[in-house]
Amino acid sequence: MFDRILIANRGEIACRVIRTCRRLGIAPIAVYSQADAGAQHVRLADAAWPIGGPRPADSYLRSEAIIEAALKSGAQAIHPGYGFLSENADFADAVKNAGLCFIGPSGDSMRRMGSKAGAKELMAARGVPVVPGYTGAEQDPALLAREAERIGFPLMIKAAYGGGGKGMRIVRSADEFTANLESCRREAQNAFGRDRVLLERYITHPRHIEFQVLADSHGNTIHLNERECSAQRRYQKVLEETPSPFLSPQLRERMGQAAVAAAQAIDYVNAGTVEFIVGADGDFHFMEINTRLQVEHPVTEMVLGLDLVELQLRIAAGEALPASLVRNKSIPQHGHAIELRLYAEDPAQGFLPGSGTLEALHLPAPSRHVRIDSGVVAGDTVTIFYDPMIAKLIAWDETREAALVRMREALAQCAVIGPKSNIDFLERLVRHPAIVEASIDSGYLDRNLDEFVGSDASDADAPFIAATACLLHEEAERPRLARTGSDPWSPWARADAWRVGHTGKRIVALLARGERIEISAFGANGSYRLASATRELTVEHARLDGNALSAQIDGVARRWQVLLDQGGLIVHDGTRRHLFSHAPAFAWTPAASASGDRVLAPMPGRIVLVKAAPGADVAQGEELLVMEAMKMELSLKAPRAGRIAAVQAAAGDFVDADAVLVRLEA
Repeated sequence: MFDRILIANRGEIACRVIRTCRRLGIAPIAVYSQADAGAQHVRLADAAWPIGGPRPADSYLRSEAIIEAALKSGAQAIHPGYGFLSENADFADAVKNAGLCFIGPSGDSMRRMGSKAGAKELMAARGVPVVPGYTGAEQDPALLAREAERIGFPLMIKAAYGGGGKGMRIVRSADEFTANLESCRREAQNAFGRDRVLLERYITHPRHIEFQVLADSHGNTIHLNERECSAQRRYQKVLEETPSPFLSPQLRERMGQAAVAAAQAIDYVNAGTVEFIVGADGDFHFMEINTRLQVEHPVTEMVLGLDLVELQLRIAAGEALPASLVRNKSIPQHGHAIELRLYAEDPAQGFLPGSGTLEALHLPAPSRHVRIDSGVVAGDTVTIFYDPMIAKLIAWDETREAALVRMREALAQCAVIGPKSNIDFLERLVRHPAIVEASIDSGYLDRNLDEFVGSDASDADAPFIAATACLLHEEAERPRLARTGSDPWSPWARADAWRVGHTGKRIVALLARGERIEISAFGANGSYRLASATRELTVEHARLDGNALSAQIDGVARRWQVLLDQGGLIVHDGTRRHLFSHAPAFAWTPAASASGDRVLAPMPGRIVLVKAAPGADVAQGEELLVMEAMKMELSLKAPRAGRIAAVQAAAGDFVDADAVLVRLEA
């Protein structure tokens, strides 16, 4: 086994590999960009080496800098994680040529499997069913357009060297093809360093089911059952689970055999994933092979009791797979596991990625039923340069129904204050009938997104519960603060609003969705009369025990989960969360109105395409610029019809959030 390895990645996966290294007594070495100098994976490693600027192309995609860091640090091997260089055959060869071990398949295997195009051609030659399409090396746009016409619409454009949902577009008609091709190739070049694409027929209402495979250098190849990843939004996996509620034992066996045969056909070694599109009648087509560890690998670990990173390390060190795994053609599993990805993004704004400081981050405590994989803690920054994942939540229990309950409980304990997050979206997801009944296909979320994003009917009691929590918190804090002052017995240190000659009144001011809510409070010590502009109620026997608030509201006893942190206030009733900010009682600044004469940068990022020109007339909704941020392309459109007065950004420019990019004439 290795004594020291370098992890050529960042964030959650780097931290996850470090944990296994620690358990095995291996010294983990990290690398970092300028944007990650204070990141968690840097702090957790034994040593960390700088490799360049904040952009991936200037750091985590610089193979020569990573190999140099490995050699200088004394590492014997490099673990690529996922993303970045993990499926780059040239990098795998360069690592080997430098006298180091690449913890993954060989460059030769990667070239045959890592390219979606090459993998499809290979599988077709081996008799594995594949989706009709074009996988050729010729990438002339005119030829691709002709091939698209031959395949027929709808079709999908996919980055040949991609993954993680990046560089993928559905094209439903010929007149949409060119623009989608250009966008897809730009995104592929930025994310993976190559802009080659393939075309394939788009199958409607498919399920996405993948098989985890492992192979050692002693001729042993096995699969570790399936993971279903059908809940997707724009080809990004949202919910992953195992076992698949769709597969029969017979279909599982057939697909597992196909996955093993695919790996054996090219002498594959280490961990990989064979992905299939599965139709409603159980027919399956090979989609791609990922020559790396998958983001969703924890669900497999939870039901099998295995550490896939440890197995990767042992295989790379020349060890054979455990005999107990090789003996079983189908690995028995226990229970059901589900994974969700918590992101800094705003579902209400088209899932716009977020950035900024995590002023507060609360995640459930790890247990037998809940696992947390994260690369950040409170106080860390979600930067504009990388994927905005905050954490992965993995829930396990004996049955799928029980695992869903565990996941709902885990989500209720999550809170992010700082960048906006997708927690509310995830809570709706795990309660939605399509998920509960396991009837979802890979296009369901995109077709029915309004069922998961939007405003629920508000709970009329929620602002009063939030106010009660504020009052109890203030009353608990005031004596402690008084003891630190010059006069701990001062009457001004009291928090009960007592006054001579009349009943004391306090005002609790809250902000919710941009609206200010003022609640007048009379009373103290858990007994209050609360009044807003439209309603009045009585609170009795209110008690705040940790994050649990219990109280009687107009005589009816209820319980909520409440979190107060960094000025943020979250009230959870067991089904929905309600977000508030605690505002000053006697200060109010109206929100600035948005201007219809300007196009602003919605977040920090880089301009990749400018279509606007001064003096040009544009229609409302016409695309004026394309911006890249958080590894995604954002289309910036005209807020109204008019004539362009000025364009204040050029392709390649880095811009700040709210920067004025285009101005229209008044």
